[in-house]
Amino acid sequence: MTSIAIFASGSGSNAQKIMEYFDNHPSIQVKLVLSNKEDAPVLLRAANFMVPTYVFDRKTFYETTKVEEELASYKIDYIVLAGFLWLIPLPLIHTYPNKIINIHPALLPKYGGKGMYGMKVHEAVVQAKETETGITIHLINEEYDKGAHLFQISCVVEANDTPERIAEKVHALEHTHFPKVIEEWILKTRS
Repeated sequence: MTSIAIFASGSGSNAQKIMEYFDNHPSIQVKLVLSNKEDAPVLLRAANFMVPTYVFDRKTFYETTKVEEELASYKIDYIVLAGFLWLIPLPLIHTYPNKIINIHPALLPKYGGKGMYGMKVHEAVVQAKETETGITIHLINEEYDKGAHLFQISCVVEANDTPERIAEKVHALEHTHFPKVIEEWILKTRS
């Protein structure tokens, strides 16, 4: 059984879709949900699926090996970032080379990088009068949103779309495609 850990900072709607998708999967299982916020709604979503959780702070994440030890204790094979906003430290990238995947709510390289997340991205899309936006699913490296792209899909931005309406469209793409892309990526790369 291939084991996934999900890192999330917020509500966890993508994490929920991933847990639903892999619930009773024949060869892939979500074994752990990690968050940098002890009150993140994603932790309740994990509890609904009886998935263990682990909460850590900035010092623990960047200055100790406790997060890596927790991942090792669950024999985690792959890491999925689903709305996790901190840069992944190099030791963790080296422990999981090409095994950490992220989703970004725009068509990278547009609207990526530090500080570009959530509604900030959709507001920038509206301000730039873009006619399309979408999602990018990519591997992570030591820079925000610069890892190799695995998947992109776009949606139309109408002239009267608000950032909130764009967020709805983008969330629909995320929920539809992220779990399937994770599955394809794992099946293709696992040894």
